[in-house]
Amino acid sequence: MRIVILKDDLAVAEFGANYIIESINKKPNTVLGLATGSTPIRLYEKMMIANQTKRVCFKKVTTFNLDEYLGLAVGHPQSYRYFMDHRLFNHIDIDKENTFVPNGASDNPIADCTHYEEYLREKGGVDLQLLGIGSNGHIGFNEPGSSLASRTHIAVLSKETISANKRFFSVGESQPHLSITMGIGTILESREIMLIATGANKAEAIKNTIEGPVSSSCPASILQMHPYVTIVMDEEAAKSLRNIDFYKYTELESQKFMLSQYK
Repeated sequence: MRIVILKDDLAVAEFGANYIIESINKKPNTVLGLATGSTPIRLYEKMMIANQTKRVCFKKVTTFNLDEYLGLAVGHPQSYRYFMDHRLFNHIDIDKENTFVPNGASDNPIADCTHYEEYLREKGGVDLQLLGIGSNGHIGFNEPGSSLASRTHIAVLSKETISANKRFFSVGESQPHLSITMGIGTILESREIMLIATGANKAEAIKNTIEGPVSSSCPASILQMHPYVTIVMDEEAAKSLRNIDFYKYTELESQKFMLSQYK
């Protein structure tokens, strides 16, 4: 597990965007796993700029989103399909036919969960999965107590998650309590994973993810079992880590070593 601690959320977005851009430039037909929420917004802005300035091309890229609210129409302003279209897809040269988001308006969501897994397999699986993290340690909408081997499924949102996301819905507007989400087992099949976290409200979850036991009480802690994980955070999100000085030292020494290989 690579731990990268940066000054602020802008630096996290810059690092994350560059990481994804480098992956696409190495493999133009990359399959990306994408996340929603407030944390990746700046990262997506930087990816848009990179595309518009010809630093990266998305024409051969395929994307799979982690999750979607159950019961929201595709065009609903709070649906994650709407989010991805307006925050990224509408502004880059990606083929919309290659952008997959779970269908929250499906008449048969259980069958659609199976189909989503099939689409993933048909495309060869995710090369690089971008994750955010909830303040309770959830990844995707896999809340505490979720199976660590789960596949794409219908998930009940925790009261904490519903409360955290309430700000996105208008007063009196019905807020979904269910979602379709990639399971933890599905996420772990990604060849590489990058999790980004910013803000003091994520500090406890980050501590439990990196330094706590692997447990369903903090779903993100399962990332300790994946061979290629990079966790990128700002100083606020890192402030509860017991071994923060060691992580900073390790990253610095790793960079020195990599630089030495190119001399």
